[in-house]
Amino acid sequence: MRWSTFADEQGRERAGAWSAAGLHPAPVGETLLGLIEDGRLPEAAERALAEPAVDPDSVRLLAPIPRPPSIRDFMAFENHVVTSFAAIGVEVDPLWYRQPVFYFTNPAAVRGATEPIPVSPGSAAFDYELEIAAVIGREGADLDPRTAIEHVTGYLLFCDWSARDLQGAEMKLNLGPAKGKDSAHSCGPWLLTADELDGAASMSASVNGRPYSAGSLADLYWSFGEMIAYASRGTRVLPGDLIVSGTVGTGCILELSRTHGTEAYPWLRPGDRVRLEAQGLGAIEARIEDGAPVVALREGDR
Repeated sequence: MRWSTFADEQGRERAGAWSAAGLHPAPVGETLLGLIEDGRLPEAAERALAEPAVDPDSVRLLAPIPRPPSIRDFMAFENHVVTSFAAIGVEVDPLWYRQPVFYFTNPAAVRGATEPIPVSPGSAAFDYELEIAAVIGREGADLDPRTAIEHVTGYLLFCDWSARDLQGAEMKLNLGPAKGKDSAHSCGPWLLTADELDGAASMSASVNGRPYSAGSLADLYWSFGEMIAYASRGTRVLPGDLIVSGTVGTGCILELSRTHGTEAYPWLRPGDRVRLEAQGLGAIEARIEDGAPVVALREGDR
């Protein structure tokens, strides 16, 4: 089953279930996150599908979970880790093979699958990252990998837009990515329930119609069960939390430019159109726009 969140004609946030006929709205006031928290997705789908469908082109699709409680973004694809680390002249620490690693990113930066994406202020090295996120369906703590995967209600396509120059500068201070990563995260266009995701789903990306990236979910080194178990260690995962895979191998310009050069794979610029796809999860289609100017923190700063 596929679920989306959309804004209706009155601007109200609505949940909707998909069929071949289109998008079937749930009753006003029922959000996708609310249905997940209450464990009512199956019965809500049955009720929604009994109602007439609306043309999805007549509504504005939002991110399936517009305001997730938290976003933990992992690095779970070995090929990406090895290539991207080489691109910045760093060796992969053996610790990566012993435990997964993630950073918390900005829930306020979540955007729908077709919303335009502004370049991060001050960046001249803007990048996409092709990823898949698991959506937590019920609370859990100190989970083991086998039971952790049972806490997933579904999956969605995710793009972690990255300002590589800002990221490289700030990470010299050993505190992890911040402004290099938190300007925008594209999600959607729908949540696919966990029972329908192909564990070897194909993933691809193109810029201005030119193929860039190709990979497979089967290439994960750390499974979603392992990632969720690690995320829940000593704390809780909550309904609506996003547990993100990190970038699939070749799934960003940083990797491609390392292998083929920046002339062959230049950084994203305003006017570029990026399309990211994953089997069963639909596509993110985003136009890159000019970003806001940098606001100086102190007088005399640039």
